Amino acid sequence: MANVLIIDDDAALRDGLAEALTDLGHHTETAPSGRTGLAALTDEIDAVLLDINMPGMDGIEVLRRIRSREAPPAVVILTAFASAENTIEAMRLGAFDHLTKPIGRDELKVLIERLPARRSAAAAATRASAFDTLIGSSEGMRRVQKQIGLAADSPSTVLILGETGTGKELVARALHVHSARKDSPFIAVNCAAIPEDLLESELFGHVKGSFTGATSDRSGAFRDAENGTLFLDEIGDMKLAMQAKILRVLQERMITPVGGKPIRTAARVVAATHRDLAKLVAQGEFREDLYYRLNVVPVAIPPLRERPNDIVPLAEHFLAQSVAPGQPMKQLGAAAIEKLKRCSWPGNVRQLRNVIERACVLTRSHLIEAEDIETSEQDHASRALPENDLPAAIAKLEEAMIRKALHACGGNRTEAARRLNINRQLLYTKMQRYGLSETSENPTTGVGKDDE
Repeated sequence: MANVLIIDDDAALRDGLAEALTDLGHHTETAPSGRTGLAALTDEIDAVLLDINMPGMDGIEVLRRIRSREAPPAVVILTAFASAENTIEAMRLGAFDHLTKPIGRDELKVLIERLPARRSAAAAATRASAFDTLIGSSEGMRRVQKQIGLAADSPSTVLILGETGTGKELVARALHVHSARKDSPFIAVNCAAIPEDLLESELFGHVKGSFTGATSDRSGAFRDAENGTLFLDEIGDMKLAMQAKILRVLQERMITPVGGKPIRTAARVVAATHRDLAKLVAQGEFREDLYYRLNVVPVAIPPLRERPNDIVPLAEHFLAQSVAPGQPMKQLGAAAIEKLKRCSWPGNVRQLRNVIERACVLTRSHLIEAEDIETSEQDHASRALPENDLPAAIAKLEEAMIRKALHACGGNRTEAARRLNINRQLLYTKMQRYGLSETSENPTTGVGKDDE
C-alpha cells in the first residue's frame, strides 16, 4: 500500500483520484493548493500527484521545493495542457513522470506499481528558458521531451535518430537550452555538407601554414563550442578515416588541430543521423566502436505519420509564423485540416512547414481551404514504397490502409476491422505494430476533468 498526496485546486479531480486510489488499496491525502500541499508533506508520503496549473504557487515551484528535500517522494506532474516546456522542465527538476489528464484507473494502478524507492534528491537545477522548441503532445513526442529533460544536464553523448525532416536539430538545441550549458555556444556542423578534405579543419581547426591556403589560424568547431554543445548532424555520412578521429575525441577529450598540438575540449557532443547506423556497422561503413560511443543516450524521434494528433497543432504554429508582420491572422478551414490529416507526410515536419508557408503566401483569403493545400501526396506515396523490399512495401501499404479505415470510421476499431475484412483482434495487433493507437477511439473512461 502506498501513501499518496494529491495536490490540485480542482476539488472534483482530487476526490476522483482519491476515490480511485482508495479502491486500489492505497491511502490518500489531499490538498487544494501548493502551500497546503507542502505543509501536508511528511516522511510517510510515498508519492505526490501534483497539478501543474494552480493559483498562487504553481506545480513547478512546488516540485522544486519537494525535490530540494533530503529524501523526497516520487512526484508525478498532472496537466490538461502538456507542452514541451513544462514537460522538459518537470523532468529536469526530478519529476517521476508527467501525465496528461484525464487519468484512468488502470493507468493509476500501473503508475503506483512503477514507483521507485525513496532516495536522496539531486542538486537543484537551473530553470530553462521559457519557450517551447518542440511542438507536439502525442505520446511519441512527450517521450522525446521527457528524455530531453532527463539527459539535459548529463555530460553523456546523445545520439538523435529520426527520418529526414523530423526535427533532429531542434531536439539537439532543446538539450542545450535546457541544460546548465545554455549560456555557452551551440555549434552545429552538417557532416554531409562539408567536403571530406575540409571536414577535419572545420571540426578541429588548423594552424597558419599547415597546408596550402591556410593563411591564418582557425579554431574549429570543437573549440568554438567551448563548454557548450557541438552538434554533429548526419554523422552517418562521415567517412571512416574521420570517424576514427571523432572516436579519439570522445575517448580522450582531446583534439588535434591540423598542424598543431593536442588541446583538451570540454564541449558536449550531440550527434544525429537519419541512417541506420547498426546496419552501416554490419556493412563495414561505420565503425562499431564509434557507434557504441555515440549511442550512450539514444533519442528516437517518431515520424510525423506516427503522431497524427500533432499535425494540426504544428500546422497552426507554422501558420502563425508565416503571416507577414501587420497582416491579419489566417485560419485553416475544416476541409483543409482533414486534408492535412490524411497526408502521410514522407517529408515529416519540414514538409508540413513548407506546405503551410506556401499556402499562406499564395492564399489571399483569411481562410485556407483544402484546395489551397498542395501536398503532392500521390507522388510522395509512390516514391515512399521500397523498390527492392517486398515485405517492407507490403507493411507500408498495410499501414496506410489501416490508417485510412480508422479515419473513415472516426476511430471505431470494430467498424474499421469490418471494412478491412479482418477480425478485430488482428486489427489491434497490427495497430500496435504500426503505432496507430492515437488515431483510434479510447474506450477507457478517465478519472477527473481538465484543469483550467
